[in-house]
Parts: sequence; C-alpha cells; structure tokens
Amino acid sequence: MAGDVETKLSAARTKLILDKPFLGALVLRLPMIEADGEWCKTVATDARAFYYNYDYIDSLNVEQTQFVLAHEALHCALSHFARRQHRDKGRWDVACDLAINPLLIADGLKPCPDALYLPDYEGMTAEEIYPCLDENENMQSHDDHVYDEDNESGGGKQGAGGSHESTERGSEGGDQQQKQSPDNTGGRGDAPKKDKPKQEPGEGQGEQEQPQEGQGSGSGNGAGQPPPLSEQEKENLSVQWQQRMAGAAQQAMQAGKLSGPLRRIIDHLLQPQLPWRMILARYLNATARDDYNWSRPSRREGEYLMPSLKSHELEVVVVLDTSGSVSDREMTEFVSEINALKGQIRARVTLHACDSDIASDGPWKFEPWEEFDLPREFKGGGTTDFRPVFEWVARENRRPDVLVYFTDAVGKFPEQEPYYPVVWLIKGKQTVPWGNRIQLN
Repeated sequence: MAGDVETKLSAARTKLILDKPFLGALVLRLPMIEADGEWCKTVATDARAFYYNYDYIDSLNVEQTQFVLAHEALHCALSHFARRQHRDKGRWDVACDLAINPLLIADGLKPCPDALYLPDYEGMTAEEIYPCLDENENMQSHDDHVYDEDNESGGGKQGAGGSHESTERGSEGGDQQQKQSPDNTGGRGDAPKKDKPKQEPGEGQGEQEQPQEGQGSGSGNGAGQPPPLSEQEKENLSVQWQQRMAGAAQQAMQAGKLSGPLRRIIDHLLQPQLPWRMILARYLNATARDDYNWSRPSRREGEYLMPSLKSHELEVVVVLDTSGSVSDREMTEFVSEINALKGQIRARVTLHACDSDIASDGPWKFEPWEEFDLPREFKGGGTTDFRPVFEWVARENRRPDVLVYFTDAVGKFPEQEPYYPVVWLIKGKQTVPWGNRIQLN
C-alpha cells in the first residue's frame, strides 16, 4: 500500500514521543521528507529536516525506524554539524555515529542494520573518539550527513580514512558492518519501489519549521540533495538545537524518562563551550577590584572633585589536584595561564597542592611581579579530598577574593559552600555541588 512507509514513520515517531519523550521532542523538530534515491540511499539530515529513502524505510521494522529517526535528531541536537572544525569529514562522521549509537542502544532502542557500534567508545564524545580512529580504518556511517561543505551532489559516503566510497555495499563490506553492529537482523530492501503519491517537503508536519523550498536538484520522485550549511546557518542552528535539547531534557526529566547516559552527555554539552582560558580570564578580570576614588583633594589642588583610579591587589588561592588525574603537561599549561593573567589583574597568588591531603611543603606565595610557576614536580597518587584546602583557608583566617581549583572533580567536597567565590576548572564530565564550573576543553 502506498502509505505504508509514511504510516510506519508516523507510528515510530509517536512511539518515541510516548516512550522516549526527550528523543521524541527532538524528532518532532525535523520534518520528514522523502528523498531522491540517487543521493539518499538510507536516511540523511542537514540539521533542518529528516530525509529518507522510501525503499530503505520499507525494509525496516517500526523499532529500527525509531532508531534512525532518533539517530538523525541526535546529530542535530548535539550540533555535530557545527563541531567538526578542521577534522576530516569521513572520520568525523564515523566518530559522531560511534558516539550516538551507544546512547540510543543504552536507552533501549533497536539499531538498524549497519549501525556502527563499538563498546570501547561508550560514554565518549565525538571529539574524544576521533583521534582514536585509524586513518585507514574502513568504517562507514549508515546515514548521510549533508550539512558539510564537503558534500557533493551524487557523491558517495566517506569512510573513516576520508576516502570516498560507493554507497552500494558489496558482500565484503556487508560482512564487516555486521561485525560492528550489535543487531544484524533485517537489511536494506531490494524490492521495487511501490507506486505512491509524491510527498511534498514537510507535508503533514503542522507548524514545524520547514526547510526552504526548491532545495537540491534530484531527478527522481523525492527531494533533491539540500545545499550544505553556511557558517552563519551552522551558528544559528547550533543555538536553536541547544535550546531545543535543553527544553526537551527538562520535560523528560520532569516525566522521569531521561536515561543516565543521555543525561550525562546533555549536562556536558550544555556547559559553557568557550575556551577555558577565555572564561577564566573574564572571571578574574571581573573580580579585579579597580574603582574610582571620589575623595576630596587638598585645598591647594582646588575645590573640584575629580575621579582618580584606585586599584587593589587581588588575593587568589590556586589549588592543584595532584591525585594523578591531572597530567604534568596540563598542570604546566594551567599555571602558565594563571601567570599570564596574574600581571593583568595585579594578583598575589598563593599556590597549594592537594590529593587526599595538602602538600606538606606548601603553600607557595607569589607577588604580582614574580614569575608564577610550579615549585617542584608533583607525584600523583591516592584519592582526592577537597576538604583539607578549605579547612586550611578557614584555619589561616584568610579571605581570598577567589579560589581556583584545578581538578577532575572526583572526590569529597565540603558540605557547605564557603563565603568566598570558588572556580572549579574541570577536566572531565563531573559536576560540582557549588561554585563556578569551567570546563577544560
């Protein structure tokens, strides 16, 4: 029947909305558009719509259709179209799939045939997976990512090595993909396409945002391949999808239907993504106590009140987590950055090191004009306990303008937040119970 595929897509989307409200809310943002099979062999997205090959969807069951819908929606929600930067497109596409698919499988979705899945990459972001991929590794994404400049009309997909490969998989390629997928049932249908009325882009999608009409130039019954996104479009869409993801996550959490793996990756990506150096510099500069003095001058200077700039030295406490989770190179980079900022904000720095206890030969003090560097080599080891540092501040009766703690945030925190501001520069995905968290990108 002509409407079988459209009915299957609607049923899969409705089931996601009911069972997986976070994913369902994201899928609702993507109009479902049948694509010309000349360029779309399976499914695709340009961050504005969900494109599908009629025969491919016809070959899937409803559970696998849920998976491909959620897969494309997560590509958009996680802004994979805006995060590639200088990376090779083929390897980046594979890394994105290896980051997404474990999340969907852990959430109980049944993968489609040829879905990439390697347990070693569970819990990792695409940026973390990318350098682990061999340039000559022959892996392919099961879908098309048509938001990048590299995409050419009618071109094949790229493997992890970056070379263009045919989208038609032979028996050898199929065997390899079966090893990578946790579910090898089903396959791409080779039956002739059923007669059906042409579906207009966005038909039946209500008030959802639609891609502009006239995209692509395909010659088949479906829509042509859309043009790649411009840099401005990527930026705008990234903001929109981040807002959509935050809203969908909040609704799902209120309903008690957001899985742990998805919640962790969402929390990580919703953290500020500016370079940590820029965020730390902004914070410390905002804390610097420069103000104008309006005190009355002496009579010899006249009767007028003229403002004069009055500056105070900042008292900054810097703490290094030496439990072994932070490398020597990262410590050196962090200290160098503090040294560069110290002169700008006229800060007196007190350095401490701590794992489960404070370093016995600390603290080390540096005046604004002194070079701030590591006083010695720190040997990592042991667990992490943040409490000794805050106990030391209280015991010494210090009143720092800010305390900056460089750590992975895995340890014991004080139960109460101190009266002075604390900045946590975090390596990893852990959250903190209080203070200002800056992600070490």
